[in-house]
Amino acid sequence: MFGDLRRFDTNQSQGLDWFQQFLDEFFPESWAADIRSVPRGSFPMINVGRTDDAIRVYVFAAGLSSDDLEVNVQDNVLSLKGKRETVAPAPQGEGKRPYFRRERFDGEFARSIALPDGLDVDRAEARFHDGVFEVLLPKREELKPRRIDIQAA
Repeated sequence: MFGDLRRFDTNQSQGLDWFQQFLDEFFPESWAADIRSVPRGSFPMINVGRTDDAIRVYVFAAGLSSDDLEVNVQDNVLSLKGKRETVAPAPQGEGKRPYFRRERFDGEFARSIALPDGLDVDRAEARFHDGVFEVLLPKREELKPRRIDIQAA
């Protein structure tokens, strides 16, 4: 019944790679994409929040230092660039495979995030703590909500 599935002469890890590629091709990203999802393998993962005073972008990049990430804002686009180094060396020797399973991305990366109008990028700040970068982009004063006091007539 399943003889056709066995015709591929692959070892177990190559078979898993083949199956993941098959699923990626069968279910394109747009099939299941929504506002809360990003393509598989996107790095770094981010959260974007809004308050009355600012836009806050949280960049989750465990294993990076503040020198490993470059943050730029131009034309209402926040750009993140950097490089993540390999943490664990591959096993050496004859007959040893580099990895049985490898999920951690390493190498160069870049992400861009569209921002709303009305931000004061000259006052933008970035902080780093425990693998989380916080980018604070304040709103311009004229765009912040204002309370109007009501006076008795």
